[in-house]
Amino acid sequence: MISNPFTDPKWAKKTVAIIDRWVDFVSDKTTRPIANLVRLVVFGLIALVAAITIIVLALVGISRGLNELLDIWLTRDDAVWVSYFILSSIFVAIGAWLMRKRYPSKQD
Repeated sequence: MISNPFTDPKWAKKTVAIIDRWVDFVSDKTTRPIANLVRLVVFGLIALVAAITIIVLALVGISRGLNELLDIWLTRDDAVWVSYFILSSIFVAIGAWLMRKRYPSKQD
């Protein structure tokens, strides 16, 4: 406990140490968890935006690449609609597979 300041020459250091301990305690219980939560939200949003950007650019690149590949054998107009048909078929197949995985099988 804090002693009498008139008889203890180390009274100021002891008082500062007690205040410092309490400030650290309060900081550990309140400020640090909030800062960690805010960091998680900010970095999560940055990662989400980056992932969406990468996915969109990859899909555009795949579409353009397929157009150019099919342009070797077909006319430009035919290559475009065939590439759209191929990509949409792939996405429909992926969607159908994911819809099947929605519910677990009821085999006992």
